[in-house]
Amino acid sequence: MKAKTSITLSKELLASIDEYVKEDNNRSAFIELAVRTYLSILNRQKRDRHDLEIINTLAVRLNKEALEVLGYQAET
Repeated sequence: MKAKTSITLSKELLASIDEYVKEDNNRSAFIELAVRTYLSILNRQKRDRHDLEIINTLAVRLNKEALEVLGYQAET
């Protein structure tokens, strides 16, 4: 469901948007796609930061396990 809203953008930004929506003349669709894309990027960055925190928290144990595995490989 869509909700109508009002935003204020600079004339320069509107002119840039209009360069891409000349054919469709649909600023709303363009802006919605741009916001969805940006939010997707932010969510991915948030997930990546969380994953990195988990990896860093477990790094000592993971490194120990990796060394053990390498040790098994060297013995064969």
